[in-house]
Order: sequence, then structure tokens, then C-alpha cells
Amino acid sequence: MAKIKQIICISLLIFGISINLNAQEIIVGAERTNLYLPLIENKNIAIVANQSSMIKETHLIDSLSALNINIKTIFSPEHGFRGEKDAGENISNSIDKKTGIPIISLYGKNKQPTKDQLSNIDIIIFDIQDVGARFYTYISTLHYIMEACARYNIHLIILDRPNPNGHYVDGPILKKEYSSFVGMHSVPIVHGMTIGEYAQMINGENWIVKECILSIIQMKNYNHNKHYTLPVKPSPNLPNNKSINLYPSLCLFEGTNVSVGRGTDYPFQHYGSPYIKSSYLFIPERKKGSKNPKHKGVKCFGHDLRYLEIHLDKINLTWIINAYKETQKKEDFFNSFFDKLAGTDKLRLSIIEGKTEKEIRKEWKEELSKFKKVRKKYLLYK
Repeated sequence: MAKIKQIICISLLIFGISINLNAQEIIVGAERTNLYLPLIENKNIAIVANQSSMIKETHLIDSLSALNINIKTIFSPEHGFRGEKDAGENISNSIDKKTGIPIISLYGKNKQPTKDQLSNIDIIIFDIQDVGARFYTYISTLHYIMEACARYNIHLIILDRPNPNGHYVDGPILKKEYSSFVGMHSVPIVHGMTIGEYAQMINGENWIVKECILSIIQMKNYNHNKHYTLPVKPSPNLPNNKSINLYPSLCLFEGTNVSVGRGTDYPFQHYGSPYIKSSYLFIPERKKGSKNPKHKGVKCFGHDLRYLEIHLDKINLTWIINAYKETQKKEDFFNSFFDKLAGTDKLRLSIIEGKTEKEIRKEWKEELSKFKKVRKKYLLYK
């Protein structure tokens, strides 16, 4: 058998294809229907879902509807059920055209299901692809779902999925006074947990009114260091592995006058502004998923990160430190959103003060170490 494997590998390499014949495919929670179908048969179900809620090539809603599971309601997060809405765009309730199931938006005024919306629900299923950053709002939606389930004694089933940034933990810990929908909990910017693990922390750290009845359908063949390419964009402006890996570092620019490339073909893969001197430039324009991008129609000068041959295992602060140094309008560089994204005002003040990346990292080292010890209690995967 070893000889056969060797011959296959040599043949593939001749054609420029590399493959690990011993690698085991990750089986996500949604695919393990044998573990959760017995829990939901003959029950009234609500599902928190979006475009990433897939079982192979079929959407979870369609798969369960075909099995005559009684889905009463779909709850949708930021970007909507189809994942096409802008960041921050209010989303209205609607009807799924294919199944006729009502879709209730949890992004807008109503971020938590109401008592009336849950009056006929026995079980809620949560199946959304996260990217492992505190300010990615799907974990805030998870919090509100868990809080509602706890309040009304509804069983929550999480169909777990990989965290593409689950191989590291980094960043300042959020201070309570900076809590918002882009950061609700005292965790670092990159928390290193799957949705299922994060839900266990929400329960275990008493971040909701009372403990939620929780079942997690775990993945097979997953660990935190295993590379995973998302089969579906988790949101409109994270189109590929590179953007997802750069996202925790570049999203801090959303709290500045620097564009992260929304309104271009390469969001979260380059950055720039009209106030930086550089030979590289791009012009943000109206695009699907970015109707009114920062600096729309204006030349932005900055840096192209698409061809970096690195896979980040920590937040890169060099880019934002250098952009602040390079900008010609330092007084307008930061806006009020920055401290919410950072979870503290210390990062902004340290950049203004001129501290190095190494000096800034020392400021969050002790708290980060404490968080990692707490995190260990809730890990489901090595």
C-alpha cells in the first residue's frame, strides 16, 4: 500500500499537484445528521442561518425541509440570509421564496428573538460560519440567541464549523466600557475558538441571564491547526483565504480614515487613503455588498497585500502604525469606532504616542495569558 501511495504522489507531482493521502477531510457538524435528526424530529424548529449553512452542495434549510422537519422560522444575522447585504445595513423581515418559511432579521432594531417570535419553537439550530474575530458580529448574534433560549427554556443545537483563524489567540482584551455589538465579551480580538467552543464559554462564564440548554454537534477530523478553505464566502467582503487571514489585522482600519478595499475586487487584501503617499493606488466604487464604500470614487494610496507569502499567526500592527505615521491628516486618522473595534482606548493612544509594535504587545501580554487559561476549559478540539 505504501508503494502504491508513493507512485500516486510522484505521478501527481509531475503534473504540479500536491496531495496528502493521509489527510482526513473535515466533516462539519451540519453533515453529521445522524447525531441531530433524532433530536429535532416531530419538533417545531427555528434555524439561525445564512449562505454558509450548507451540507455539501445543499443548503441546510432545503435538506431539512426535504426530510419534512417542521421549520417554523429562519433567523438571519448581519448581511442577511443570502449574505449579500452591506456591513451595517439594516435588514428587513422577509419570506424564503423556495420554502415559504418566514425569515426574521436579527440585524437591525431586533437583535434578539422576541417572546412572540419563539412562542411555538421547541428547538433552535445555529449553523453559521464564523471567522474567529471578536468584531465579526455572528458571535454577538450567538450571544442573543443563547440569552433568548435561556430565558424561554428553548434547547439550542449548534452545528459546529471550523474557525479559519483558530490557530492563534491575540490582541487586547475588551474592556466592559467599550462593549458593543462589534464586541460584547472580555475576549481578545482573535479568540481561537469555534462557534461551539465560544458558546460553551458564554455559558460557563455566566455572560447570559442563566445557562442555556446547549447541544453541540462536533466536527470530525478537525483541530485548531488544521488548514480549512471555506467553501462559501462568510460575508460579501471576505472572498478568499487571504482576506479571511488578514481580516483581524485590517479590520482595525475601519475605525480610521483608511479604506480596506471595500468597493474594489480585493477587499481586506489592500489598504489605502487619499492622505498617504504611495505608488500603489485603488479607487473604491459601488459594488455588490459595498454600496457606499469609504472614499468612493477617490484615489486611495497605500499598500497591496495580496501577494504576501505569509499566513498570519498573530495580529499585524505594523500596517496601522505605519499608516498613521504616513498619513498627512493625523488629526482625522482615528474615528469614534476605533476604540470599539480595539475594545480599549489604549491601542489608539499607544499608536499616537509612537510606541512600537513590540511595546504595544507587552501591554496586553498578561491579560492575554490569563484568557488563554480560561479558554482551555472550553476547547472541544486540540
